[in-house]
Amino acid sequence: MRTSKSGRLLALSLASLLAASLVQAADKVKVGFVSTLSGPNGALGAEIRDAFNLAVKLNGGKLGGLPAEVLIGDDQFKPDVGKQLFERYVKRDKVDFMTGVVFSNIMLAGLPEAVGEKTFYLSPNAAPSPIAGKECTPYFFAVSWPNDAYHEAAGQYATTKGFKSAYLVAPNYQAGKDSLAGFKRYYKGKVAAEVYTKLGQLDYSAELAEIRAAKPDVLYFFLPGGMGINFIKQFVAAGLNKDTKLVLPGFGSDQDIIRSVGDEMLGINDTAHWGLDLNNAANKKFVAEFEKEYKRLPTVYAAQGYDTALLIDAAVRGAKGNLEDKEALRRHIKEAKFESVRGAFKFNTNQYPIQNYYLREVQKDAQGRLVNKIVSQTPVLANHGDAYVQDCPMK
Repeated sequence: MRTSKSGRLLALSLASLLAASLVQAADKVKVGFVSTLSGPNGALGAEIRDAFNLAVKLNGGKLGGLPAEVLIGDDQFKPDVGKQLFERYVKRDKVDFMTGVVFSNIMLAGLPEAVGEKTFYLSPNAAPSPIAGKECTPYFFAVSWPNDAYHEAAGQYATTKGFKSAYLVAPNYQAGKDSLAGFKRYYKGKVAAEVYTKLGQLDYSAELAEIRAAKPDVLYFFLPGGMGINFIKQFVAAGLNKDTKLVLPGFGSDQDIIRSVGDEMLGINDTAHWGLDLNNAANKKFVAEFEKEYKRLPTVYAAQGYDTALLIDAAVRGAKGNLEDKEALRRHIKEAKFESVRGAFKFNTNQYPIQNYYLREVQKDAQGRLVNKIVSQTPVLANHGDAYVQDCPMK
């Protein structure tokens, strides 16, 4: 039987389309994971890493239905090391996504390597203000929260409570500056002092002497990891907690800090976008599975790492495994069609999240464990974005 010319052309066309689809569909997903995994702040990166790996494990070792390969590197809390790892994973290993960094200065050092190769960086923590505004890029998504947001919520809480004077402390780097700017944006009382310490500082005797002399109503600090652990221990040992209320960003009194400090944490308030007891199915599963796998309760860092893996999973699935079409893949990331552990979640036009922020308090649970509980399911700030989105030209 003879085949018509039009029939042959149709068959060739269909074959070409099939071949193209096979070429476009990846056989696996490669993720470059760079984080601080050693030293006094290594616990923070470990929380993100462990939760990210847990999500992949619960997905049968896959992301978006494809086998997942996660390349993990320790930035050693050094921007130059972070930059080198970004370059290696993006240019040599040809990863599809980058993620993992805790600290803004390290992320800012490495990000140009990803953006230059049109590789998406999905941030499970660091989300500095410049990238939310004029320096926004299609290849950066904040899966955590804008650098200012926890601090804006804390400022709002301090205003609501009527604290008349506040003493502010943060490390001298981008996230530290963003943190105190955020607090001041929503705090209506007097700022007694605004102090910037050395990044990585562990002895705060000089700062505590100044706080004692200032006698503020509330002390607010942003000191992640080992910095915060040491500060709280020294603050309580100096007896300053008797006269000055301590209010923190969520990670400043989270489970990693609680485990290191102990009962001195009782009664401390903080503001966060997530909590162990947020009442949704995805969060209940996450908390239970994390504790089962690692024999500890998760932190906000872990919640963000877990959500980042779920977002990659949803984006790859939405793109049907085609990781070469960057614009289509970006659209599927931005749609954020996944069940977040924080509940409702969506991206703003600058690819930073719009979400709720809650007041939490360190209490003892029914088992006598120190845990950080949400005080009220009514947010301190609801459906909250950021102060820089209007400066971002992306739509």
